[in-house]
Amino acid sequence: MFLRPANDIMSSSAALCEAVMHMRGQMLADEIGRIARSLLGSPWGLFVPCDASADDDGSDLIPDTMQGLVQDIACNGRRFGRFAVWGRAIYDDGDRDHLASLAKLTANLLQLHSLAMRSTHAYAEIERQLSHQAQILDRINESVLTMDATGYITSWNKGAERLFGYTALEAVGRNILFLYVDEEAGFHDAFVEQGGKVMEVRRRKKNGDVFWASMSMSPLRDAAGHPAGLIAYLSDITERKRTEEKLHQLAYHDALTNLPNRTLMMKLLDQSMSVAQRNGSTGCVLYVDLNRFKDINNALGRRIGDELLREVGKRFRATLREQDVVARLSGDEFGVGLFDLRQHFEAGTVARKLQAALLDPFLIEGHDLRVGASIGISVYPQDGTDAESLLRHADIAMARAKQRSHGEDESVAFYCHDMNQGMQERMRLEHDLRHALVNNELLLHFQPKFEIGSNRIVGAEALVRWMHPERGMVSPGEFIPLAESTGLIVQVGEWVLEAACAQAARWKSAGVLPFRMAVNVSAREFVASLPSRVAATLARHGLEPYWLELEITESTLMHDIERVIDIMDQINALGVSLSLDDFGTGYSSLSYLKRFPIDTLKIDQSFTTGIPLDSSDCAIASTIISIGQQLGHRVIAEGVETPEQLKFLLGAGCDEVQGYYFSRPLAALAFEKALREDWPAAV
Repeated sequence: MFLRPANDIMSSSAALCEAVMHMRGQMLADEIGRIARSLLGSPWGLFVPCDASADDDGSDLIPDTMQGLVQDIACNGRRFGRFAVWGRAIYDDGDRDHLASLAKLTANLLQLHSLAMRSTHAYAEIERQLSHQAQILDRINESVLTMDATGYITSWNKGAERLFGYTALEAVGRNILFLYVDEEAGFHDAFVEQGGKVMEVRRRKKNGDVFWASMSMSPLRDAAGHPAGLIAYLSDITERKRTEEKLHQLAYHDALTNLPNRTLMMKLLDQSMSVAQRNGSTGCVLYVDLNRFKDINNALGRRIGDELLREVGKRFRATLREQDVVARLSGDEFGVGLFDLRQHFEAGTVARKLQAALLDPFLIEGHDLRVGASIGISVYPQDGTDAESLLRHADIAMARAKQRSHGEDESVAFYCHDMNQGMQERMRLEHDLRHALVNNELLLHFQPKFEIGSNRIVGAEALVRWMHPERGMVSPGEFIPLAESTGLIVQVGEWVLEAACAQAARWKSAGVLPFRMAVNVSAREFVASLPSRVAATLARHGLEPYWLELEITESTLMHDIERVIDIMDQINALGVSLSLDDFGTGYSSLSYLKRFPIDTLKIDQSFTTGIPLDSSDCAIASTIISIGQQLGHRVIAEGVETPEQLKFLLGAGCDEVQGYYFSRPLAALAFEKALREDWPAAV
């Protein structure tokens, strides 16, 4: 046995460790072979890696003429190679043990080295992938950040730096709450547990600006699948939110007053009713219609009318509680929603407050304007359990309040069932009126006009009547306002002009002496096409223009003055007379009046009624007559029913009169008969 000192074994082990740590390839194989030769004192020896070894026992590595040893180098089932030493005369069991020990040490060292190399390569690959991913994240515009389960930021890409203004050095390690707007809630653990959240949130930049962001959050999990944090993707959507707000404003707010429109009010009412149902509370809906607004709008123009509506909206909003809803529904109509009321009659108090808010005049472009309000009220839940029903019933109540309004205290009405029946009756009447226009159910009556003093007939006013097939004669006071509110007044007016001219043509053919046939023209008819329509109607019936007189109201004249004057000039050029009806009840000024090419002023019967006992009516009538005389117009008074009225008008210088004192309106045959009999005097 060839014994080796312990220090040789230690030196060989140390040399082997050094070789495995610092050498590679053939140099390592040569050094391991040298260590084996040195340890066993063999002249020759080598280390053969496994990929270069044969599958036999390795005896071919040793010359046949020499003694030697061969030892596999393996660990945990993995072969690394073989030792082969030779050249000594004798190798005993001790030598075999030393070589086996060296082989075992070599195998362990090579296995450790292999594992270390694989780990090093794996870590390098991970670092490369992380670097690659970081570069990708830094190059996308979206802001990407990660945080742990408690909300502390663990990574922060370049997009986040651009979006928030904080560098990664400033942000990483801080809690995400430092980006929140003050009024927002804190970090929610539910996000970590659930993930997949997409939210629109408000966040704060480094410079203090607050912006809207779309944020998508997904969970980060550890190797065991437990939540370990979040990854968040954020993008700036401030411009989109601004666009959405503008679209919402346009869709749900009135452009003129900036109040909610009908659509938004319906939504808000439905929401409020849901709350009222849960709480068992009472709610009310008010439908507000402005009185006298249409007259102001027609007289002074749309610009002033729009400003008046804006100011009314401001006063209403200032009068109501913050939780109350006020909306502009259409035109001069507003809606109010009142909830959280103890008793429904409190709505009546609010209605009075709204009316009181209108008492002070509105000063707009030098005009001192006053409007009132008629208000209808419906009550939740007895009058309806949805917004549409409550608003419809409040509208019906408002119409009733407007009909019976003779003073401020009578212009508020609560809805009741019989009102709905009345509205249904109105709708049936509208349907029947449309039917009447098609089926020739309308007819004309004629009321004569007399010259004061001579009692000579100088004209007649054509007044429309409706013979309903079931109801009989329908009062003009019932269907004319309906026609005006529905727009049917245009078709009615066209029919009256056609029928009046046709009747005048028949009288002309029958030898009746010419007189002026007065036809009322509504504001809706007073359009650019009116002169050509009048000319065509006269030509169609072969009628001279002196047979026709058109009566128009003051409110018609005060809207778009220049356009109105142009239409009047065209009518005058045809030879047709113009009369200003209901003078004194509108808003016309003398500066405009002198520009209108009219022939006659007509004193409204509301001023004739009190003559001669009412000093105010007497003064107004005398003033109108004086104005007419100074402007060179003839003056006619309507509604004359007593000899005392006639005497006063004669003394005041009035030219013509019309009324029951002389004759009620007559059918065509009765009118012609009286005309041929020289009309018996009523005095």
